[in-house]
Amino acid sequence: MPVETYRRLEDLPDVIPVFPLSGVLLFPRWSLPLNIFEPRYLNMIDDAMSGHRLIGMIQSNGDDRAHPSLVSTGCVGRITSYSETEDGRYLISLSGICRFHVGEELDVNTPYRQVQANWSDYALDLVSPPEASLPDRLTLVNSLKRYTQINSMEVDWEAVEHAPMETLINALCAGCPFGTVEKQALLEAPSVADRAETLITLLDMDVPGDDSSTLQ
Repeated sequence: MPVETYRRLEDLPDVIPVFPLSGVLLFPRWSLPLNIFEPRYLNMIDDAMSGHRLIGMIQSNGDDRAHPSLVSTGCVGRITSYSETEDGRYLISLSGICRFHVGEELDVNTPYRQVQANWSDYALDLVSPPEASLPDRLTLVNSLKRYTQINSMEVDWEAVEHAPMETLINALCAGCPFGTVEKQALLEAPSVADRAETLITLLDMDVPGDDSSTLQ
């Protein structure tokens, strides 16, 4: 089922595989490239490609790399680009569809994890927000300029000025070097407009970043 045909929450499955990855965000209508090399996640991609092609991206808590605890909310995406490298890695792109709450993690035989997904709070994720509902671009750009100057970050200002607002908001949320908690707050913001307001607040907080960071 193509991404654009997911128009109702009923079109989404009750159970999805999840890929825990701290610091990485997927949003509805946002594309996320991934380099897959761990055997359990190669298996996950194989199974997804033979089925509905859906993968739930979710941040994790703690240092247990083998089985980290999951945060309560993630975003599901559909594999819309796929290739295999000569050394056995998969290069994929996920196109974000809808956020979900983790209802229950299932006891499964697969090497990757699966959860019951509760979509009920996120019906609006399936509809593009009207541009007029989003904050003024100049307000966001001014906050971004201040933040990047403090943190010595390079920015493609032409892209910032011309990208659609939702695309720009998601790009900054995913690309700015915020911590896991801050990124989760951006993901869980009720609407795109709320996400933008949270983003502006974070940019205005003068959180120190990595001086070597580059924002594409």
